[in-house]
Amino acid sequence: MNPINRKRFLKAGAILPMALHCLQSRGHQAIKASPRRLVVICNSLGFYQPYFYPSQRGDWSTSRYLRDMPCQPKMTVFENFFHAGMETSNHDSEKSFLTGQPHPESSHFVNGISLDQLLAEKLGDQTRFPSLSLSLYDRGWGCSWDRRGSAIAPMNNAEKIFETLFGAEDLAARQRQIRQDQTILAALKKDLDRGQDSGQSRAEIELSRQVFEQLEARLQHERFWLNTQKPTVDHQLISDPEFEFSAKIANLFDLTKLALQTDSTRLITLSLDWVYGAIRVPGATGGWHTLSHHGGEQSVIEKLSRIETDIMKHFRRWIHEMDQVDEGDGTLLDHTTVVLGSNFEDASNHTCHRLPLLVAGGTHRHKGHTVLEQPTPLSNLYLELLNHFGVDAPSFGNSQRNMGLLTA
Repeated sequence: MNPINRKRFLKAGAILPMALHCLQSRGHQAIKASPRRLVVICNSLGFYQPYFYPSQRGDWSTSRYLRDMPCQPKMTVFENFFHAGMETSNHDSEKSFLTGQPHPESSHFVNGISLDQLLAEKLGDQTRFPSLSLSLYDRGWGCSWDRRGSAIAPMNNAEKIFETLFGAEDLAARQRQIRQDQTILAALKKDLDRGQDSGQSRAEIELSRQVFEQLEARLQHERFWLNTQKPTVDHQLISDPEFEFSAKIANLFDLTKLALQTDSTRLITLSLDWVYGAIRVPGATGGWHTLSHHGGEQSVIEKLSRIETDIMKHFRRWIHEMDQVDEGDGTLLDHTTVVLGSNFEDASNHTCHRLPLLVAGGTHRHKGHTVLEQPTPLSNLYLELLNHFGVDAPSFGNSQRNMGLLTA
């Protein structure tokens, strides 16, 4: 291995995006009760709202997208959520969907930690994968962001995701990587021991300390799981050359269910980010981004709705299958909080008010269709979810308070 240039290594951010979080205790204890889980799905181009929300308050049958949704008693669709500081954010608003940080379009923007990664600090040591970040498109970022506001690069290749979750480990390669990381860890420890004498600023010393703790935790986690056999599943990924877009969404949902069902992780984000070029779904072919900027033209809206209908078809199937998996005193869905939403109210106008938001499953008191009396920060709901998972946080993002929307 070549000598390590630690400054270049830190500047490139090579450690932090892959570092797991500090493990307060170690030991893979038998699960006495069904664990709580979280899946967040962001449809980055939003949904055409007249087809998403029920046109009559509380009547799901008046929603084109939700009327055939299974498990409706286990769901709440919310109206009137927003994220502050998104007035001019355009597509950059997706960066803040799960963090609540304002003005993501600014050249000085620094993101915050996302909801799932904050939960991973508490729950991540219980599973092989503290969290999973998935996406449709290989652009380097999705919904998940670490404490430094750096993107957690999502996985987007279904075959590679399956192999990561269930394929055989190359133990020799993993052991080599661990040894290399131990070398880096030792070098960082020397930097910390030198402290102020190294001429580093307080900020640089603190960064080195954070990197050291996170890398140390990651190595501890990897050593523990290295010789633990992965679960075996009987599943074939879908292949459909005619409708590749639809097949990929189906595969990502299937992989999400399998990851939860095998307790490989309890925290998953899925970014349904738009892809360049034309896509084909049953009944329509076109550019998803182009169609989302429909300008109110009905013929374009109908093509767009074919894409959104296809997405919701897979979501409905996935929800139904999650609710068919018996687990303890309920089902897999009963123990999984599912959030489906978007950073956009209307991609055609790039507006970020009245964000489409559906919560399903979990041990919540669902209320069907809930229209909030006034515009409400989405971070209020995120704060409630953090508290629900046992994180005693006083605030999150731009939250005002825990409103008890899923408990009252």
